[in-house]
Parts: sequence; structure tokens; C-alpha cells
Amino acid sequence: MTSKTSVAKSRFMYHLTGHRNIVELKGAYEDRHSVNLVMELCAGGELFDRIIAKGHYSERAAANLCRQIVTVVHNCHSMGVMHRDLKPENFLLLNTDEDSPLKATDFGLSVFFKPGDVFKDLVGSAYYVAPEILRRSYGAEADIWSAGVILYILLSGVPPFWGENEQGIFDAVLRGHLDFSSEPWPSISSSAKDLVKKMLRADPRERLSAVEVLNHPWMREDGDASDKPLDIAVLTRMKQFRAMNKLKKVALKRGRQYKWDKVIAENLSEEEIMGLKEMFKSMDTDNSGTITYEELKAGLPKLGTRLSESEVRQLMEAADVDGNGTIDYIEFITATMHMNRMEREDHLYKAFEYFDKDNSGYITMEELEHALKKYNMGDAKTIKEIIAEVDTDNDGRINYEEFVAMMKKGNPDIVTNRRRK
Repeated sequence: MTSKTSVAKSRFMYHLTGHRNIVELKGAYEDRHSVNLVMELCAGGELFDRIIAKGHYSERAAANLCRQIVTVVHNCHSMGVMHRDLKPENFLLLNTDEDSPLKATDFGLSVFFKPGDVFKDLVGSAYYVAPEILRRSYGAEADIWSAGVILYILLSGVPPFWGENEQGIFDAVLRGHLDFSSEPWPSISSSAKDLVKKMLRADPRERLSAVEVLNHPWMREDGDASDKPLDIAVLTRMKQFRAMNKLKKVALKRGRQYKWDKVIAENLSEEEIMGLKEMFKSMDTDNSGTITYEELKAGLPKLGTRLSESEVRQLMEAADVDGNGTIDYIEFITATMHMNRMEREDHLYKAFEYFDKDNSGYITMEELEHALKKYNMGDAKTIKEIIAEVDTDNDGRINYEEFVAMMKKGNPDIVTNRRRK
């Protein structure tokens, strides 16, 4: 974690510390190279993992979880903080107890705001991003939208807005069509659907505030959320959604981890290195040693490179390997050489080969287990779920065609401009 990101993150966490549902910052320690944050240990794991492990689930359980999420939003907003990256992965359970509280983490995209402030930078994660963020004019209401998407997933097991790729997800978000006809929605209470609709109103001015969400009849602790178990298909879909995302993250991470010397040796001549170095310097207008999204967007046209905003976003996403919101020189070169290669057959095959250690042409359960454990991303159950979801011919392993089909489905993460404004 870089010093700039750590300092920014620690500011928000010190500001919000003490809330039951926000991970506690124990201390921050700086050395010559970085700022190290010591966080409260959350040993209970991720939100979806706990739900799936329990094996039974009800509207009341979903209401309890969503109430904690929206309580975080209310606390943040009342303290003048917009989170801007609410998603299930950013909520952990404190411990393994049945009544363990949820803890919000990762305030790397958060900003301080005052009523009436309008923000324009594109931030967040594709499935959870509000339409007004895509239109580059938004305020704190965007957090309510993200919480509404999480609630939709808690009740149905899948996100409300899908696409074959990032742009497809964005288009679905902007269309704003909510499916309440597919299973399990016909059996979900009208009160729950009413709340989801009011949290996912396209016009942020018509969206419920955090206080209004907490006071909704379905959401209140003594509210009308039923304790009747939801259809088991909800948990099945949630398993598939979670498993798919975990496998894709490992594959994408591997696709971006080419060593610098390998990139140089295989792709760059000495002249190209010098040219790219000068290009980087010309974009780094504040001489910080890093490039922000705005510097990248402003610098590319000056160098004769005409990219659409979507393509600039893709370049920034590919470049920002460490997720700190800016591109350093190494990341810039790597992204320049590898932008969009995960969509091309050669790099898809290299990602596949990373899993297929014995070059058998299949990814086995043992090979998948090895890769996921390397990144601390899965247990035996997760591995079985991934195989079950991706293995369309049901032979207990993943072949290359199945892997390609999985990788070309919508990627959950968009460019996350980590406080780059």
C-alpha cells in the first residue's frame, strides 16, 4: 500500500472509528517507504461465505444484514463521508459467532462531502455503480444505490444488472430495468420488493435516504420481514456468483503479473523504452512520480493517442495493478504492453496455462485448489462450486473452451479511481 493511499484511508478510518459496523483502525506506522495500517482482525470471513456456510436463509436474515450495511452508510453520511465502493467483498464478519457484527472495510475510494457537493470522477465496481456515477454527476445518494444492489443480491443470489462485459453492465445500469418476475421474486414479500425499488430509483432525488431505509417497515428490527426460509436456489446462485468472481480475479491477477524484465525482454526495444519513459513524464504534470486518471485522460490526446473514455478507463484499470488509484512508471509500461490482452486468445491461453500445471488441457480440482490457495481465495467448497459453475460438460474439470466462456462474461470490477481527484 502506498503512502498516499494509506494516509488517505487512515484519515477516514480515524474519522469514523468507534462505530460497531466499521472495522477499527488500531494504529498507523510510517517507515521510509510506506505507511502501514494495523486493522482490527475480522476472523469471521466474507459476508457471502457466511450466508452460504449456514445453508439456510430468510428475508429476516437479509434484512438484518442490510440494516447493518445501511447503518454504516447512515453513519458515514452523517459524518460527511461518502464510501463510494460499497460491495459485499468490503463487508467482513468480526468473528464466527452466530450474532457476529458486519464490519465495513476499504475506505480507499471515500471522500468527504458537504450537502450539495457534486462529484464527477468514475469510481466503484461495475455491478454496484449508480447510474449518476456513470453520468459523472453524483452525490451521497450513490451509496444507497450500491446498498440496494447488495440487498437485491441478498434476496435473489444475483445482481440486478448484468452484461457480457463491463460496458454491457453499465448499459444495463443506465436502463435500470429491475427483474421481479424471475424466481425467487414471485415468492419474495411485496414489502421487500418495495424497499428494493425505492433504493434503486434511477433519479437520486427520489431515492430513499439512509434514515428512510432504516425506518422502512421491512427493514426495522421489529419489522415485517419473514423468517420463512428462502428458496434454496438463492443460495445456489449466490455460490455461483461468488465462485465465478473468485476464479476470474485469480485469472485476471495472473494475467497482470508479468515480471517487468519479462515485459522488457519480450516486447520492448531500447527506443520504445525511452519513448514510453518520456510519454510517462509528459503525463505526470505534477511530477509526483504517478499518473492519475485525469492526467492520463488529458495526456493521451496531446501525444496523438485518441481513446474513448471507455478505453481510457480500460487502460487505467489494466494499469492500476496495486489498486492505489494512480499509475507508477512500471504499471504504465506494463499496461501499455498488455492492455486488453486478456480478451485476446494468446493471453487467455496463458492464463489457462497458469492453472493447467501438467499441460493436460484441463484444469483439475487439485490445480484449481493450488491456485486459489496461493491467493487465499478459496476452500474445498469454493473449488467445487467453481468447477460446477464453469464445467458445462459436467466431466469434473475445466477445459479451455469452458475457461474462455467464463472469462468473457462480465468482469465485476470497473476502474476504481482511488481518490485520484
